[in-house]
Amino acid sequence: MPYFIAIFLSVSLLSGCQSAYYSAMEKVGVYKRDIMVDRVEDANQAQQNAQKQFTSALEGLKALNQFDGGELESAYQDIDSQYQRSEAAVNNVNDRIVAIEDVANAMFDEWQQELSLYKSATLKRDSQRKLQTTKASYNKMLTAMKRAEKKMEPVLDTLRDNTLYLKHNLNAAAIGSLQGQFNSLQTEISHAIRDMNSAIAESNRFIGHLKK
Repeated sequence: MPYFIAIFLSVSLLSGCQSAYYSAMEKVGVYKRDIMVDRVEDANQAQQNAQKQFTSALEGLKALNQFDGGELESAYQDIDSQYQRSEAAVNNVNDRIVAIEDVANAMFDEWQQELSLYKSATLKRDSQRKLQTTKASYNKMLTAMKRAEKKMEPVLDTLRDNTLYLKHNLNAAAIGSLQGQFNSLQTEISHAIRDMNSAIAESNRFIGHLKK
């Protein structure tokens, strides 16, 4: 029971910190909609960085496939470095998506609550319609982001497997065993990049919708 209470308190504290942050930003003229745009743009950049890192990791494995003698420890260090950078890139994308969800929940909750403040039925209906269309656009973007996020997991899993295997089997035979991983990783990265590009396209459409 204390464990769940600790989790609840942590979540509550984090939520309170975020609310205080949004309130402070609003006082200086930066609203949740502006923060949303910034966070979506940050997520787009994080996905582009992940694409570049995955491509770099693929090149690293390709170079390993062509290994014809040399320092095996150096080969391992190169692959381990690629994995570590890829893991950091994936974690960054994940964090950016969580940040988007947080501000989205705050923005939509506030928008919904403020509908009750309208005296004009016409303006209320128009605001409610815009809320619904904005939510629909957001959900489409978030679905695309989540899909791309899932496609990154197999890439990271393959890189982790390669790194662990090479770490404990530093010999030419081990490198030969990893050669079959190249085609699989190439396919996984291709699928991940395709879905990240789709997510970025949806993000740009969502940003365009917010700026109307």
